[in-house]
Amino acid sequence: MTIFDEREHAFEAKFAHDAEMKFRAEARRNRMLGFWAAGLLGKEGDAAADYTREVIKAEFQEAGDDDVFRKLRRDIGHLMSDEEIREKMAEFTIAAKSELLQEN
Repeated sequence: MTIFDEREHAFEAKFAHDAEMKFRAEARRNRMLGFWAAGLLGKEGDAAADYTREVIKAEFQEAGDDDVFRKLRRDIGHLMSDEEIREKMAEFTIAAKSELLQEN
């Protein structure tokens, strides 16, 4: 194996690792968002867990964060502004990434 082959393999491995970490961070963020929004809606226990699963499923409708944002805006938009929802999404993204880095 040449140095170029080794380098290519290393770049591919890093890309795969970064993609996996991004997916895991988004999934964790969506879980946090789901429980947070469930609390705002007065949901507890199984109802909060069910709602959180709905938020997580919303992620798979299309690429990017817009599907999760639309779900939250539809459900809690009467309680918070779009900017506040986006700020909370950013806050939970940072928290999720931090948690993942602590685990590794």
